[in-house]
Amino acid sequence: MQSLGRSGERLSRIGMGGARFHLIPFEEGKNLVRRAYDLGINYFDMARSYWDGRAEEVYGAVLQPFRKEIFITTKTTERTSKGAMGELELSLKRLKTDYVDLWQIHGVGEKEEVAQIMGPGGALEAFEAAKKAGKCRFIGFTGHHDPNVHVEMLKAYDKFDTILMPLHIADPGYLSFEKITLPKTSESGIGVLGMKIFGNAYLLRAFSARDCLNYVLSLPVHAVTLGFCTQGQLEDDIRIAQQFKPLSAEEMNALRARAESIKGPALEYWKRKVEPSAG
Repeated sequence: MQSLGRSGERLSRIGMGGARFHLIPFEEGKNLVRRAYDLGINYFDMARSYWDGRAEEVYGAVLQPFRKEIFITTKTTERTSKGAMGELELSLKRLKTDYVDLWQIHGVGEKEEVAQIMGPGGALEAFEAAKKAGKCRFIGFTGHHDPNVHVEMLKAYDKFDTILMPLHIADPGYLSFEKITLPKTSESGIGVLGMKIFGNAYLLRAFSARDCLNYVLSLPVHAVTLGFCTQGQLEDDIRIAQQFKPLSAEEMNALRARAESIKGPALEYWKRKVEPSAG
């Protein structure tokens, strides 16, 4: 386990993400969550928007007996204080808890959103109030559209506890979070969480799961979220994480070079489409 930035919280290297619970029956989701806990995962990632709220209910149906032993997150896509606080109250009910460990402003992708979030009546007001009231212990933000917008968020507010961003082998080749955003995090001591490690499974056409996980875990990150759909995926990823040894600079560069042929918006459809410059 590693400390999550300046928070001092210790998280398992890999966390369970709830974004894919809609792909499996509710009971299978519950069994998978319990198995993840039994195998040592203590970081459980969630968002209000996943499966129209039902994904939060999967966690709520399983994790209550272990609440003090785990780190539960959720997120809101609301940009106003009133809207965000309303979503948090719904999340707490579905998760069956009085608080979340980490609440995140979800999917920030445009600079105009930064101004709205930070302005009068913006979502940040709800986040600060929730933290003060004990409804969340830490606050952060997420996004996967544009690393420059993440930099703007870091500039606008220096009290975020965490940042969640896509990091993977092909990322350095196109509008890169690794190159643009990640260096800014070392200046603040913010907790860094990685997502889209497998490029929403697209990278698994060219790389092994071990390649993908070892690459990101070798970056300056504190934990990564993974969307398990089967017990086999869960156990394979845990085994890789347990066997992890940081890659050398040469090994990292070799993986990046292999990704040259598949990099770009066709793979990373979630990023802003940038037209290649003329000449």
